[in-house]
Amino acid sequence: MPDFLNDAQRDIQQRAHSLGRQVASLDTDSLEAHQIESETRALSKQAGIYLLTQPAEFGGTAGTSLDLTIAREALGACGVSHLPGLFGPMPGLLAQASDHVRNKFLGPYLAGEAKGGFGFTEPPDAERHTWARDEGDHLVVNGHKSYVTGGSHADFINTLVELENVGPAMVVIETNSPGVQIIRRFGSLDGTHHASFSFTDVHVPREHLIGEAGAGMKRALDQVSAVRMAIAADSLGQCSFVCDVVAEHLEQGRSSETDTGSDQAGRVQFGRMRSQSYAVRSAVYRTARLVDAEENAVNEVMASKVLATETLNLLVDVAIQIIGGEALVDSHPLASLFRRARATRLAEGPTDVLHANIARGYLDLHLGRI
Repeated sequence: MPDFLNDAQRDIQQRAHSLGRQVASLDTDSLEAHQIESETRALSKQAGIYLLTQPAEFGGTAGTSLDLTIAREALGACGVSHLPGLFGPMPGLLAQASDHVRNKFLGPYLAGEAKGGFGFTEPPDAERHTWARDEGDHLVVNGHKSYVTGGSHADFINTLVELENVGPAMVVIETNSPGVQIIRRFGSLDGTHHASFSFTDVHVPREHLIGEAGAGMKRALDQVSAVRMAIAADSLGQCSFVCDVVAEHLEQGRSSETDTGSDQAGRVQFGRMRSQSYAVRSAVYRTARLVDAEENAVNEVMASKVLATETLNLLVDVAIQIIGGEALVDSHPLASLFRRARATRLAEGPTDVLHANIARGYLDLHLGRI
């Protein structure tokens, strides 16, 4: 475990770990999805973890990047970080919106009474990016978004559009507006649910613009960067979870009559897994401290996300090889983790794309430390 945590951070660590054990003891097989979320939310609020993601001005406890990394790692180490309800919704882009938008959307969203989506990705065959025409007191939006994160049940979508003659802009679009259509809803390998949308002459009040028009891409990428950091911290915790599963398997094998050659090979692999997890932990914690210091950490966040997710996928694969066929049974924790882990290599940017961006940051933009 990383050193140099202060008393308050160690307290978060202990409370998150205790919460993780409580949530892990829930009989999730007998509960509906909404019941799991409700139970988890209640336990998290009691533990003082739920509000870490929300600013003090909205009633939260405003956890730092390091605070959130500590909490996410502890929950991931208990194998529960993927469950809904552990953290309150983050205000994200809405915190930068007009008073009208904040009053209409942000309060219900933070209270869990409304759900939001994030519309960034265009279909590969789109002739142009989703665009908006300024008509004074309102915008007229047209286009498509092929992968709206959380879109299947969203009440509104924070949408990246190209405002004609201005540039990229973020705008809040209500999903019940005339001209908004869900093309399809779909689930992904990791169990999450999303949707693709079309927008046909959708009239959106101009005050639904988030921040200054023309700065939309930066705002969108800021949110993406925050999610990448969360994925890295979750994956770090799950690396510890995988190591614990393998350790328990090796301990059980040591107490029975087994092939000592195979046992020794497993121990060598386990040692390598622990070393790789240590490297991930060092990178992710260092990056969290850079973010809290308000340093330019764009490259470091991308590198941490890549290192954590690639290592997690490697560790899960090795763990399944060590444990054998029983790890492929649906009820085994590694089987479900294998599916969730695979999705992390694509979430918020595929690994190869992030590697290319890191190269560009260093070679072309001269930003970051990597």
